[in-house]
Amino acid sequence: MKAIAIDAHGSADQLALRDLPEPPVGPDTVLVRVRAAGVNPVDWKVREGHLAGAMPMHFPLVPGWDAAGVVAAVGPAVAGFAVGDEVVGYVRRDDVQYGTYAELVPAPERTLADKPVRASWAEAGGLPLAGLTAYQALQLARTGAGDTVLVHGASGGVGHLAVQLARALGADRVIGTAGEANHDFVRSLGAEPVAYGDGLLDRVRAVAPDGVDVALDLFGGEALDVSAELLNRPARLISTADPEHVTRLGGSYLFVKPSTSDLSVLAGLVDAGRLAVHVARTFPLAEAAEAQRLVEAGHVRGKVVLEV
Repeated sequence: MKAIAIDAHGSADQLALRDLPEPPVGPDTVLVRVRAAGVNPVDWKVREGHLAGAMPMHFPLVPGWDAAGVVAAVGPAVAGFAVGDEVVGYVRRDDVQYGTYAELVPAPERTLADKPVRASWAEAGGLPLAGLTAYQALQLARTGAGDTVLVHGASGGVGHLAVQLARALGADRVIGTAGEANHDFVRSLGAEPVAYGDGLLDRVRAVAPDGVDVALDLFGGEALDVSAELLNRPARLISTADPEHVTRLGGSYLFVKPSTSDLSVLAGLVDAGRLAVHVARTFPLAEAAEAQRLVEAGHVRGKVVLEV
């Protein structure tokens, strides 16, 4: 099969399209023929070795945890999927080797759900990791009716989905931090945009004098401290970026988990027209290095996706 692979941790320059053997299909594994693979910040962090101490990594290593595609084969213990099914998956295994930047990926059954019918392949490929992160964070904060929710980085991959999901969960107001160039986009999602940077605390207080009920941090640092100042209850502060800092402030750290049921909820919201994945740009599989460089540079509006 064709796949992007690396033989050691390092720069994006080593991401190369190669011919690799087809991956094994275990008893509870679904072999997916990938049509689209979302590109996430964690992908370049894996490439550079930042997660090497947390997860076993084996080379040649194929990056990528997001996929949308068609079931090509199933293991003998798989009950929920059949050959020909269209699926999406946050294909995070217990080790890192068989990623989604490939024509074929072996996905544990627990990582997959049916593809939303209304989504294109690119949109479906950009949904799993970012959508699950946003949804699980908002669930952890018990987001619901009457809440005012603060989303940092509201125009990014996770943020633009979190804004929509907060609304779907019943939040009365969503305030989203973003650069000035993205304020109209944030408004179109259903949030009130506020510029990030120095003076953020005062700007949010100007639009929400009574503070906020839920805050979702994707960056750590100052955003966490500002959130803690604004929150009515520290326990409803969730960070995906800085576990020690958020814990000191009384909030919780989230590392997104694969979940068929959560993915199914997201797919249902897409099909109901209540959640949309904004695809900023697509790249062919062979240009994975360029796609990762774009994501690593930051400031992407929505998602970057590889088409396989």
